[in-house]
Amino acid sequence: MGDVTISNAAEDSGSTRRFREKRQAILAAAADAINEQSAKGMTFADVARRVGLNTTSVTYYFKRKEDLAAAAFEQTLDGLMAMLDDASQAPTPVARVERMVALNIERLIRIERGEERAMAILSDLRAMDEPVRAALMNRWREVFRRTRALWGRNLSREATDLAGARAHVLLENIFWLPLWLPRYEADQYRRVAARLMALFRDGLAVEGATWAPAPVALPHDDAVPGREAFLLAATRLINELGYRGASVQRIASELNVTKGSFYHHLDAKDDLVVACYRRSFDTIAAAQRLADERGGTQWQRLCDTVATLVAVQFSERESLLRTTALSGLPAGERQQMIDRSTRIARRFAGTMMDGIAEGTVRAVDSLVAAQAMMGMLNAAFDMRKWAWSMDRDRAIRHYASTLMFGMFDDRALGA
Repeated sequence: MGDVTISNAAEDSGSTRRFREKRQAILAAAADAINEQSAKGMTFADVARRVGLNTTSVTYYFKRKEDLAAAAFEQTLDGLMAMLDDASQAPTPVARVERMVALNIERLIRIERGEERAMAILSDLRAMDEPVRAALMNRWREVFRRTRALWGRNLSREATDLAGARAHVLLENIFWLPLWLPRYEADQYRRVAARLMALFRDGLAVEGATWAPAPVALPHDDAVPGREAFLLAATRLINELGYRGASVQRIASELNVTKGSFYHHLDAKDDLVVACYRRSFDTIAAAQRLADERGGTQWQRLCDTVATLVAVQFSERESLLRTTALSGLPAGERQQMIDRSTRIARRFAGTMMDGIAEGTVRAVDSLVAAQAMMGMLNAAFDMRKWAWSMDRDRAIRHYASTLMFGMFDDRALGA
């Protein structure tokens, strides 16, 4: 009798293990599908194909596609929480942030070597249906609070505001890494992490540098009546709701126009997203060009460009399209947008290199720093409500200081 009991227990244990392993394989495949196509674009059939199952087998583990997407997002949030728990054990803010960067780089090394699967990108959280959306967003806010706590707890109001900006830029750069880090060999990832951490620690400013930006006046495209307003509304909604969440009908309703008016401006939703990206990239390029044309030191040009673009992101009317919409685009269009982003990043890198030679910018790895700058500027949209709670110039200074002066320099406080 005892042998039978042991045998049954062993069978149950094996069955439970196989269930967990299969479920984990499905979640990993779902994460890949989400990263390539967005949560709304993911299908049971595609996930099943990736794990060598039929669709019915996948529905045994997850009844609805939304359940599978939610589970994949929960796994990402669990992973971030675990890394933050680890990083929070370090003794100082610098050590805690360095640990968080290192943990993510080691994860990306394992992914590159095929030893681990990628986590699902969180770009579609806001497009999930209620009540799942609320639960996931609450967990995301906890991730943010724990990241902010890497700089300490029980801080003053202004120090908490500054730590919030730093936490946001840190997280967004962690999410931005998988887009550009694969341009390096895997054995260079740790070197890149060290250069990125040096930027986070010391910033771009040389000793004695000051923050005194003179934002440039950006041009507006009025060539097609109503088109810019349409693109501005679409950009804001896509940023808020994700590519799939911002329907054509929702965008048209925002402008109080008919759905047919959308097709007067653009042929398809993908065309809309591409047009929004082009407008956003043109805005960044214009800020860079106008700052260069004005002249001054390379540090001053960086300050002017950054202040201009962060102000755009914090405004109530304008914004730049978040890279989170990339997952909704077809591969060809997506690569075109990534290539344009790379060209803009290289211009930032060139300004930094000239500044290093000039002595007005600290010696940094300009290619790494330029990508971090792109991540910071792109993500600033999500901090609008944070910015609206304080004086606008102070909000811009706090947010920009994360990379201009580093994440541990408190000159931004009380300035």
